[in-house]
Amino acid sequence: MKTRKLVFGLTAFVLAGSLTLTSCKKKQKEEEETPDTEQGTITDNNLAESFMNDVAAMGSQASENTTLTTYKQGFNGVVSVPMEPNSLMAAACATLSFNTGAKTFTVDFGTGCLCADNRTRSGQLYFDYSMSTNTITPIYYRTPGFKMSITSNNYVVDGYTVNIGSKTIENTTPMSIPTGTNPGTNLTWSISANVSIAKPSNGGTVTWNCTRTKELLNTNDPNCYKGQAFPIDWTKAKVRLNGSANGMTAGGESYTASITNLVRDFGGCKIGNMYPFISGNLDFTPGTRPTRYINYGSGTCDRNATVTIKGITYSFNF
Repeated sequence: MKTRKLVFGLTAFVLAGSLTLTSCKKKQKEEEETPDTEQGTITDNNLAESFMNDVAAMGSQASENTTLTTYKQGFNGVVSVPMEPNSLMAAACATLSFNTGAKTFTVDFGTGCLCADNRTRSGQLYFDYSMSTNTITPIYYRTPGFKMSITSNNYVVDGYTVNIGSKTIENTTPMSIPTGTNPGTNLTWSISANVSIAKPSNGGTVTWNCTRTKELLNTNDPNCYKGQAFPIDWTKAKVRLNGSANGMTAGGESYTASITNLVRDFGGCKIGNMYPFISGNLDFTPGTRPTRYINYGSGTCDRNATVTIKGITYSFNF
């Protein structure tokens, strides 16, 4: 197997940014074939991944705590004091309003504000969990049977207009889960989304559809999950993702993606401001071109991975 090195810009989420190929081998008399290193389609896919992960995080934080710990505060560190549900809570960044009777809440970024993750947002996000199948009151993101739909109105992130046609998150954990700190089974969720993203400066529109499962791998860790009576501490969570996605790039090329056992350890692996994937695989197929097989390793806390294209394996750091 041929091995080469791939270096990605820091703007990458999974495989974004500019590529630089290096090789110590001299040119052969007859070059076998020009290596296929195209990655623009992966950039568009991961743009949608990033924005939708943010939206899901807002939904889990607000439904668990009736406040936002990451997006509600301004980047200058100013944090609001949470008030009672069914009221408005103003902060340096978003305004969060609840209607616990109707089981809905709204995150309103107004005409624009700089959030704690250093992204500028404007517009509104609407969260509705009234379709939850469990009759437990109150019902939270951690509760078996919890189901939430998410839509948007003029939602813009760093100049990208994000139109959420539909996004649904459902807690699929068995209803019989015990209330103690060690339930004997991991909390799980199913996620689906249909999204379009208009790039700034008439850069085209990305479409993205996904179905996947999310699993809290350390549900039995009382530092993360203390039972149904307490919110999940996501800063100590270890999460695994499986599923698929497809869509169209801003350049009009279709793509498909499949993720297998992608793991993030929020309590054990942080590099700078990034929580990298520490294990798992992503298979990405742009149009009719060869599939890119990305491997994130076997659990080491680093930003290293490999991608294999047409039998040539590249190493990269993102």
